Amino acid sequence: MNKFRRIGVLTSGGDAPGMNAAIRAITRKALEQGVEVMGIIGGYSGLINENIIPLTTGAVSNIITHGGTILYSNRCVEFKTEEGMQKAIATCKKFNIDAIVAIGGDGTFRGATDLTLHGVPTIGVTGTIDNDITATDYSVGFDTAMNTVLDTVDHLRDTCESHARCNVVEVMGRDCGQIALQTGIACGAVAICIPEIPFDEEFAIEKIKSAKAAGKRGMIVMVSEGVTATDENGKKIPYGEILEARIEEETGIETKFARLAHIVRGGSPTLRDRLTATKMGVFAVELLLEGKSNRVVIEENGEITDLDIVFALTTDRMYKNKLKDGDLDKYTEEEIAEMHRICDKRAAEIKELYEMSYDICK
Repeated sequence: MNKFRRIGVLTSGGDAPGMNAAIRAITRKALEQGVEVMGIIGGYSGLINENIIPLTTGAVSNIITHGGTILYSNRCVEFKTEEGMQKAIATCKKFNIDAIVAIGGDGTFRGATDLTLHGVPTIGVTGTIDNDITATDYSVGFDTAMNTVLDTVDHLRDTCESHARCNVVEVMGRDCGQIALQTGIACGAVAICIPEIPFDEEFAIEKIKSAKAAGKRGMIVMVSEGVTATDENGKKIPYGEILEARIEEETGIETKFARLAHIVRGGSPTLRDRLTATKMGVFAVELLLEGKSNRVVIEENGEITDLDIVFALTTDRMYKNKLKDGDLDKYTEEEIAEMHRICDKRAAEIKELYEMSYDICK
C-alpha cells in the first residue's frame, strides 16, 4: 500500500519555462494514484508561512502553455535557519503533507535535502534555464531560453545588417556559458565568450576585422553574463560592455551592447521543455510511490533517471571548483570516480562545441 496520502509541490529559485508543465504532470500523476496534491505558494517561504492550496485536475488545466510558475517562487533566507525549518516541518504536519516534490536548481535541492533529513521525504526536479546542474545533461527551461535568445538576436541582426553594425549580446547563465555557446553557434555569431574557456580577445577582434574586410556587414558577438573583468578598484564588473567599447575602438565598426537579462526567462515553453518537464514530473511521483526520497530527477543520454541529491550537489561543486574540506569523505573511490566522469563529460561537451565555433563563427 502507498504510504503517501498527500504530497506537496513547490517551485523555488529562478523561474523557468516548463515548470508549469512539471506541476501539471506531478498533480495529475499523483491524483491518478489516489494521492492528494497541495500547491505550496512562493517556494520554501510558502511552507514557512502556511501558504498552501489544493491542486486538482482542473486547477492545472491548460497551464502547460504558460511560462513562469503558477506556484510562484522566491529565495527564502529564513528556510536556511533551524527556526525556519521547524516552521516548515510544522506546516507539513498541519496540512498532512507526507512528502514534497521540489522543482528548481541547486539551491532548491539543498532545501530538499534539509527537508528529508528532518523527516519529510523529498524529490527534486531539475528546472533552471542555465542548464548548470552538472549531474544532468538537461534541465527544464533551457531550450525555451535558448529559443528566446535566438529569436531576439535574429531581430538584432536585421538592424546590424542594415547599418553595418556589430552587436555584443550578453545572455544569462550565471557561471555556465551554455546558453551563450549554443545560441552563439545557432545565430551565426562571429565570436563567443563563455566563463568555462579563456577568451582570446585579440583573436576575436582580428576575426571581426577580417570579416569586415571580406564584406560582412552585420555581426553578432555573444557573451555570457558569467564572464567578468576587474576594474581599477579590484571589483568584478561585466565584461560585455568592455568588449563592446574595445571592438569599436579597434575595428572602427559601430558597436552596440544589448543585455537580454530576464526576458530570457519568460515565454511559452517549447515542446522540448513541455515534454521533458512532463516526463520528469511523472518520474518524480513514481519515485515517491516506490518509497524513495532525497533523489533528484535528471536526464542522462536521453533517458530520465535519478541520482542521490547530495551526490548531485557534490558533483556540481566538484565541477565548479567549490569543494570544501570533507565534502568527499563519505564517498567511495568508485563514487568519486563517477563524479569525475560526469564532470569530464560536461567539460568535454562544452570544449567540443567551443572549438567547433572557431571554424564556423566568421
